[in-house]
Amino acid sequence: MATVGPVSSPGSSPESPVKIKVGIVDDDPLVRSALGLMLGGQADIEVVGEATDGQEALALVRTSAPDVVLMDIRMPRINGLDATRRVLADARPPRVIVLTTFGADEYVVDALAAGAEGFLLKDTPPPEIVAAIRAVAAGEPILSPKATRTLITRLRAEPTGDRAAAARGRLEALTEREHEVALAVGRGLSNAEIAKELYLSIPTVKAHVSRLFDKLGATNRVQIAITVHDAGLV
Repeated sequence: MATVGPVSSPGSSPESPVKIKVGIVDDDPLVRSALGLMLGGQADIEVVGEATDGQEALALVRTSAPDVVLMDIRMPRINGLDATRRVLADARPPRVIVLTTFGADEYVVDALAAGAEGFLLKDTPPPEIVAAIRAVAAGEPILSPKATRTLITRLRAEPTGDRAAAARGRLEALTEREHEVALAVGRGLSNAEIAKELYLSIPTVKAHVSRLFDKLGATNRVQIAITVHDAGLV
């Protein structure tokens, strides 16, 4: 994945940051054009390709190797959820942000289950979309506030007895510090915010989060947060 920030590659000048390569997948040409114009003005972001449906998205990932893909859901041939599953099965997959007009419960849950690390609605303000790309490229999952509320509401509406007990059992296997980090992730804090709150370095926080993935059987921070919510701790 590209590094976010002013990190220079060998032979480049200090003023030449490594750019986040972004692919745009949407069947609406106006949306693609608007996103391209918005992202084209960012010094640390480069749009490396566009696709009009999920089938073209697979080719885009193979040929252009984007770091982040903005993926619509409803598209012809292969929809965005199926395309997300398929591109994430590659040996060097991009990170995927689902960007859609549909905020229905099942889309939020299905997108996260497919492996997306971001879920935003298309009415999200442009600066927040740019910030989300940077965050996801740096390994920080992003959900729009509406998507977060939808996910939490959906989880709370489901039977929680057995699931709550299972979540508490998994959390009991953590060390005291890992438990603190898990709770902070469950509250939606970034690595930098956790480091500040717990008086840790950011690399130490990242190490704890990596151990949480292993101990909780999670593949991303959202799943850690779900475990914490299931246990009734947030």
